[in-house]
This record gives sequence, structure tokens and C-alpha cells, in this order.
Amino acid sequence: MDIHINYLAVLVAAAAYFMIGWFWHTVLFGKVWMKLGGFDKMDKKKQAAMKKQMGRSMAFNFLTTLVTSYCMAFSVQSGAAFYHVAGVTLGLQTGFWLWLGFVATTQLNPVLWEGRPFKLYLINVGYYLVSFLAVGTILAVWQ
Repeated sequence: MDIHINYLAVLVAAAAYFMIGWFWHTVLFGKVWMKLGGFDKMDKKKQAAMKKQMGRSMAFNFLTTLVTSYCMAFSVQSGAAFYHVAGVTLGLQTGFWLWLGFVATTQLNPVLWEGRPFKLYLINVGYYLVSFLAVGTILAVWQ
């Protein structure tokens, strides 16, 4: 089975993933997400330290989106080679099953064991679902 990764598609998918995260955590759910995550209760010193590290944190976050997109490219390519299919359906299926198996399940642990709010879980896993569907679709369509 030959796997050929389209690195430009991986980069575009990672950028889309990153932008979805920005939109999700600022425009759509920013205030609720910050409140449920306890960011609104932080002291001023800790908030200032976080703001100072914002550029570095965003750079590392973009690297994580690149790694996720690259790994998903392998899943998409493997599915295309094994099932001899491609396109939007393959991308959506790949994104969904990876999300369900690895994100929706593991992200539930902080709710179960740390007492994190279930609503925060829904916001977080919703972001990952939308992102994984977008990344999978970009990678499946743009092979």
C-alpha cells in the first residue's frame, strides 16, 4: 500500500483547524468557555503571565494542529487505498471515527475524575468534532 502525503493539504488543513479553534473559543463560545474553564477567576498576575506567553502558546498549538493533520492524512490515505474510495464521504468518516475513538472518549475523563463541567466537555469536544471533520474533508478531497 503506497501512502502519498500531500504536504500542502496538511498545511492548509492545519491552518483551518487552527482558525476553527480561534473562532470557536472567541466568537462562538469564548465567554462561556472562559467561565467554565475558570479563566475568569484567575488572579491578575496569572492572567498577565498567560498573556505574555500567548504567542508561544499559539505557536505550539499550531504545531499540534500540524501533527494531528499529518497523522490524519495517513488515516485518510490508508482508507482510500484500502477501500478504493476518496472524497468528502471518506474525509467525514475518517474525521468522525478518529474523533469518536480518541477525542470524545478521552476528553470525558476530566468530567468524570476532575469534576469539570459537562457543558465545558460539550464545547471542547464539539470544537474537535468540527475540526476533525474539516481536516478529514480537506485531506480526502485534496489528495
